Amino acid sequence: MIRELRRTGRFVLAASLASVALAAAALPPGTEDEILERIKPIGTVKVAEPVAAESPDAMTADDVAVAGAGRSGEEVYNSYCTACHSAGVAGAPVFADAEAWAPRIAKGIETLYESTYNGLNGVMPARGTCADCSDEELRATVDYMVAAAES
Repeated sequence: MIRELRRTGRFVLAASLASVALAAAALPPGTEDEILERIKPIGTVKVAEPVAAESPDAMTADDVAVAGAGRSGEEVYNSYCTACHSAGVAGAPVFADAEAWAPRIAKGIETLYESTYNGLNGVMPARGTCADCSDEELRATVDYMVAAAES
């Protein structure tokens, strides 16, 4: 009797597993397509190539922006840099002050970028307090500030 119950139990278990496997394998027509339709992305992101200017001198403060970046140099400046650079806090060169910017510009744009990335003299914080800015956004911001000083 025990043998028969074991044999019956095994049969019931095997039959149950087989029916579950068959049910899973036999999806109604179109179901897979419907699932794929429901879980597909709702949009895509297209990243544009950076726009090259004829020369750095051809750029103005209004047209400096990074193509494809989340924020323009002006947006980053207005959000993060203006607090110090609008009033010259702790010796920061004032925005659009050609005389204050001239010696800094003379050191070269790469030096200005590096100062922005790493901070300066323990006064200007690294990345100018914009921890979530990309390098491209920071470069656009420096370019924006330099263009304003050179205008």
